[in-house]
Amino acid sequence: MSGEGTGFRNLIRKPSAWLPLALSLAVGLLLLNTFVRGRLVPQPDEGAEAHLFQILMAVQVPIIAFFAIQWMPRAPRQALAVLALQAAAALAVCAPVFLLGL
Repeated sequence: MSGEGTGFRNLIRKPSAWLPLALSLAVGLLLLNTFVRGRLVPQPDEGAEAHLFQILMAVQVPIIAFFAIQWMPRAPRQALAVLALQAAAALAVCAPVFLLGL
């Protein structure tokens, strides 16, 4: 299948595959920055960081849906691997928010 351009390495290079990963990385860096600055604590009023977190996570949903609709019929095994990677990245950055009750 790699010769057809649908191998995992070729598929992960598609913008709809790597963009959600990049957005999750940006959220992770945002959380790290907020933690280093001592502001990763529950607050009564959501700050700019919380709004950025929400926006960056929400933007991923239509991109991931587009990827799934486009690539699941063409290369289901490789697309499923990319989707699992995207889900793992999203869960990894959501975990601290959930665990710390933010």
